[in-house]
Amino acid sequence: MENVNEQNQDGNNDNDSSDGEVEALALAGNIPLDIPPRDIPGRHIRALSDPPHSALKHRSRSEERPPCPSAGCLKRSSEVFNQISSPRFINPLITKPRPNNMDKLTLIVDGTRFVVERSLFVAHPNTMLGRMFGSANDYTTRNEKGEFEVAHGISASVFKCILDYYKMGTINCPPSISIPELREACDYLLIPFNAHVIKCQNLRELLHELSNDGAKGQFQEFLEEFILPVMINAAKKGNRECHIVILAEDDVVDWDIEYPPSMGEEYHQIIYSNQLHRFFKYFENRDVAKDVLKERGLKKIRLGIEGYPTHKEKIKQRPNGGLEVIYNYVQRPFVRMSWEKEESKSRHVDFQCVKQKTGTPGLIEAVDEPAALAAAGAINAPRPPPVVLGAYPEEFE
Repeated sequence: MENVNEQNQDGNNDNDSSDGEVEALALAGNIPLDIPPRDIPGRHIRALSDPPHSALKHRSRSEERPPCPSAGCLKRSSEVFNQISSPRFINPLITKPRPNNMDKLTLIVDGTRFVVERSLFVAHPNTMLGRMFGSANDYTTRNEKGEFEVAHGISASVFKCILDYYKMGTINCPPSISIPELREACDYLLIPFNAHVIKCQNLRELLHELSNDGAKGQFQEFLEEFILPVMINAAKKGNRECHIVILAEDDVVDWDIEYPPSMGEEYHQIIYSNQLHRFFKYFENRDVAKDVLKERGLKKIRLGIEGYPTHKEKIKQRPNGGLEVIYNYVQRPFVRMSWEKEESKSRHVDFQCVKQKTGTPGLIEAVDEPAALAAAGAINAPRPPPVVLGAYPEEFE
């Protein structure tokens, strides 16, 4: 047992190295100085300090151990590895995703099935279908077969044309589909309707829809620039309606002070504008303007063309001795609207009978005596006379 202990002690002494031996090897360049001295076994220290065996001298260079790479080489190798492992250096031929069946959507429109890729809708997130199938939120519901029923009220032929917008960016409208029907579908699905998107053979209907859009935007500018200031001035005077006549800029109004027109034109407001005069020349523009005024909350809207007196032509003597003034009239567009809230009460007077308290001085109550006695249960109370619509009282005497 003592021999074993001595051997273990000798072995421990072999495993541990002294500080002097490590410093001597460090000065000789055999080991780095940053390694703790107790972590290096003693046999390694002696192997490094002993001269190499003679057999090692005859070993070929190919059998020698390659030198340890330096810190700079290791840093460059790690940088290259990080660059190769980044997503930009991934080979697309190796990592190409396989087609997934979930990318295919089956849509049912007007009883017709359409198989469409989801990526087409994702590419147009501002449209209704792009918001339904392209966002993270689930706005859709499937039927028992996993299909989606969308675009209610749109025919299958129109929806087929609309799918061209998601595939090519344009909609080719065949002659069998009307432009108003296509316009309604585009507005419902939030697809832009303009000359860059819509391609059709019927230019008249296409230009008509484009003119309606342009007229709506143009009239909104005219409303803010010309019409609204006149309405505000009329409202400041206590008026609740306004009648505006649009005259051309070269029209001259010269009324006679002694003999003005007798049709109430003095209460009309006048706007001199060639642009607005030309705008109201078209019937379709007047319809668009009427819709805009309705959207702004105005009532009793009238738009049209009427005669407006400009200047006095002559004075004619009537047979009874009176004078008749003849004015020159020009046909000009007009706009009339109202913002009155209680228009029904302004034109009708309601007379209400209010029952006063009994005993008020000067109040004489009319009592139907036969009816009152019958209600009180009198035995010999006379019966009330019959009432017949359209008959006079003397007919029952």
